[in-house]
Amino acid sequence: MTFREKLADKLGRLKEYKGYLEGCQIHTLADLKRDPLLRGAVERYLHLSVESVIDVAEMLIAEFELRKPEEYREAIEILGEASVLPIEFASRFAPIAGFRNILVHEYARIDLEQVHAHLMKDLDDFDQFAYYVVQFLNQSGQ
Repeated sequence: MTFREKLADKLGRLKEYKGYLEGCQIHTLADLKRDPLLRGAVERYLHLSVESVIDVAEMLIAEFELRKPEEYREAIEILGEASVLPIEFASRFAPIAGFRNILVHEYARIDLEQVHAHLMKDLDDFDQFAYYVVQFLNQSGQ
């Protein structure tokens, strides 16, 4: 599998996960609090979405021999520095990596208001990320 094919696979999965999350946007914060299956699904697909972003960022960093990140958030910031992503977008989007750490490592203390806020307000950022990556690859001849 080529680099471009691997990247397309990761971006395809990101789109799939985002689609599942969009289907959950009809639910209120009260629904999330009341329904543990819904809560688990939303948390898991947010987690997988962010993991996909980090995987894509790390693939691009390796392929283009960019500096190595010391933490996940920095992987997104590096893409901003390298003009893969607009710097303003990278700065605004990078904190999503910290949210991933909460979902994975601090799952007993997840703030459902924060989960619901990401569900309702931040899903378009995943599309923007994918758009910028594809645009960069097309411009770089990859």
